Amino acid sequence: MQEFFAPHLLDIICLVMSAGIFSFYHLYMRFKLKSNPTYSLYGATTLARTAWVVGVMEEKNDILAVQTLRNSTMAATFLASTSILLAVGLLTLSGQADKLGQTWHAMNIFGSRAESTITLKLLVILGNLFIAFFNFSFAIRLFMHVGFLINTPPEEGNYGASITFVAMELNKAGGYFHVGMRAYYFLVPLIFWLFSPLFMLAATVTLLALISRIEKTPQLNSEYLGTLFKNSCELPHK
Repeated sequence: MQEFFAPHLLDIICLVMSAGIFSFYHLYMRFKLKSNPTYSLYGATTLARTAWVVGVMEEKNDILAVQTLRNSTMAATFLASTSILLAVGLLTLSGQADKLGQTWHAMNIFGSRAESTITLKLLVILGNLFIAFFNFSFAIRLFMHVGFLINTPPEEGNYGASITFVAMELNKAGGYFHVGMRAYYFLVPLIFWLFSPLFMLAATVTLLALISRIEKTPQLNSEYLGTLFKNSCELPHK
């Protein structure tokens, strides 16, 4: 076992550090959302999706529901198809690892230059693409379910529970879509890993700096979202 990991030690350490930093950021965001649901755009859109379900089901706006869910399904379908195409292309590149390694390792000063290291990197990237594919596929499945549920007449006396269930399913689909996009984002450090493990760490830090700036909710008065969320149908915490 030691002989297997020895040639790739620096690459594996940098991979673990990069994945750890990436995971720590998202755990921190999850912690912040528990105390402030509108801290990030993801939390704000989760509340907005809940309010949207309430508005659509109460006003019987079926056309708006179908059009919006169709757009979400098309986006998830496009990204799922793209991840599979990238995976197929990556499998094609894996047969030329010995030739590509000479180009990719031109600036790799500290990392391993072994052919097995290239294979390891391609396998990790392939696994990341499949994570993205399955999450987008799950999102498509739930978006389709919501398309039926949101147009189903609720049973008498159980109207609020029906809205809550549909909102939970829609937010679950949004959660899978969110994770799939995170897998896409993590592709950036993994691509830089092909050139050097140090490049991967630098790309991870740069990526998280950009994401944290983009995802932070603008400083606006958004208390009405929380009020609407509580007055409509509060969802149970996971």
